[in-house]
Amino acid sequence: MMKLLALDMDGTCLNSYSKISPTTMDALYLARTSGIEIVPTTGRALSCIPHQLRKTGLFRYVISSNGAVAVDLKERKTLFRALMPYEAAATIIESCQGPDLKMAAHIRHDYLLQGQLLPFFGHLIYGRDASQAKAVPDLAEFIRSRHADVEELQFFLLTKKARERTRRIVSEFPELSSARTSYYAEIYSSNATKGTALSAVADYLSVSKDEIACIGDGENDITMFQASGLRFAMGNAVPALRSMADVVVSSNNHDGVAEAVRSLLTAFL
Repeated sequence: MMKLLALDMDGTCLNSYSKISPTTMDALYLARTSGIEIVPTTGRALSCIPHQLRKTGLFRYVISSNGAVAVDLKERKTLFRALMPYEAAATIIESCQGPDLKMAAHIRHDYLLQGQLLPFFGHLIYGRDASQAKAVPDLAEFIRSRHADVEELQFFLLTKKARERTRRIVSEFPELSSARTSYYAEIYSSNATKGTALSAVADYLSVSKDEIACIGDGENDITMFQASGLRFAMGNAVPALRSMADVVVSSNNHDGVAEAVRSLLTAFL
């Protein structure tokens, strides 16, 4: 019997408009009332969990910031944490910053953005989900003055020079890892993965790997797949994840999560 469902958010539970469809919401309620513990497992900061899921009673445990933090919301307890030391984070920000780079950070469950431009675009793209984002004038100063260790740094790279500068500077910190595209980089502790955090939650709940199912779409979900006994890849998933999946379902624009939940309930309940 499956006891836990680790569920990615963006590109999986949410469609291309950053919404959760009624069909998917109904499937999640059915899974929860059937006794399955739903664990949102997301790259977002905890404060930016999709608004459609807040106050639903669907979940108690959350893995956020790509596995940097796992929490028990009911007990207000941290189950897992793998953070960047504040001094390293501040140094990277100061060394990388320039007019060709915009930056944000996940700190103490909040989503902090340097300046006013990023919050504006965040609200434009994500609507109510970005309502908890906070603008600060100087991220490095904010981090240093509060001795605030960092869950994740996010850099928006506007030029080739910004990409090269960021790659060179981050390489000087072997205790950190990064994931990047041509225009974007995430920087985090090498110990922060969705899979590690998921295993910590499972241990806390005395749930075995064979009792864990997961649904995902991106490369950051690979370690989550490795920590799960049953793996569903979305139809829009990256090839590496599709190749690892036990089942490939429809895309996030065609209620693939609902399809996975129905399959899960039919097979194991």
